[in-house]
Amino acid sequence: MRVFYDRALDAAATFWRIFRRDGITFGFTSHDRDLTFGGIVHRAAPGMVPTAIRMTSDLSEDSAGVEGALSHDSISEEDLASGLFDHATVEIGIVDWETFDYHGLFSGTLGRIEDDSRGFSAELKSAKNVLEQDLVPRTSPTCRALFCGPGCGLSAIKFTKRTALSAIDFDLNRVQFNGLTSSLYIDGQLRFLDGPQTGTPFGILGVYSNWLTLDRPIAKTTSIGIAAELREGCDHTLSSCSDRFGNAINFRGEPFLPGNDLLARYGQSSG
Repeated sequence: MRVFYDRALDAAATFWRIFRRDGITFGFTSHDRDLTFGGIVHRAAPGMVPTAIRMTSDLSEDSAGVEGALSHDSISEEDLASGLFDHATVEIGIVDWETFDYHGLFSGTLGRIEDDSRGFSAELKSAKNVLEQDLVPRTSPTCRALFCGPGCGLSAIKFTKRTALSAIDFDLNRVQFNGLTSSLYIDGQLRFLDGPQTGTPFGILGVYSNWLTLDRPIAKTTSIGIAAELREGCDHTLSSCSDRFGNAINFRGEPFLPGNDLLARYGQSSG
């Protein structure tokens, strides 16, 4: 394996690869010209700076950060806002720009992305991040199960409807579909099956007069009439689980468990 920085002058450059969940791959390098290796074209982006890469041999979380990579012309603010890069896989490494020998230094997923008006910076999370998740569920008055997901037991197909987009309000970031009981879709999910945001999940924040308000910006090139898939929402309360879905037997919560406020109470005389 190529050993880097073992000489006074070394032909080394940093590279980044971003693998989006929709199958699109981006490659960048800190070199001053494009480099092709590993079957991927890495676009020249000399402004990219790895802020820090920390790797450990124990089970503690590895961390990394990068500034400037997301300001490249191939990644737009609209794509970031629309969620196309959410949970994308990222690889960072070093490459010899003469022989194209390369070595990976870090791999993980995109975490928090910040915009400081000059460009973007991203936090990267390694695979060890999974080890920090709680394995034992904590008590809660509402259901912890994902609606139609593991533990819920309900069929997603039963509560999903395919329809066509009938109206868009870009100013208020909301959409409308004909023939729907809109109130059923609060806290639900929308996926466009065509257009610039195909497959991107949208959360439905609220309903007003058959308009569905979404949790992420709608692409300006989205057109009326494109197909969409809508899944009903659930407020995760016991009453909804029992009365609306008849699924109280699978409720994953403790609605009648006394809370911490019980410890702050004090006795009162009956007189």
